[in-house]
Amino acid sequence: MAETTSASQSLAAEDVAEELEAIASELRRDDGTVDIAVGNKSVSLNPRDTMDYDIEVDEHEPMLGDKRESITIELSWKTDE
Repeated sequence: MAETTSASQSLAAEDVAEELEAIASELRRDDGTVDIAVGNKSVSLNPRDTMDYDIEVDEHEPMLGDKRESITIELSWKTDE
């Protein structure tokens, strides 16, 4: 069974940094559990000591409209279940 929890919002750069720091802090915990805030919900995960880390930077300049840039970071790991 696959379950996806997602949320989107516009935040100030400082608030984005705080969100990323909160995730980093959770990953540093030694109890094997990571609690991630997603919107108004908290999701508990059990990451492995080693995980896959993918980062992608996209710079898009269309013929019409505004230039857009984005960063996508993905962390993944196999679970025991």
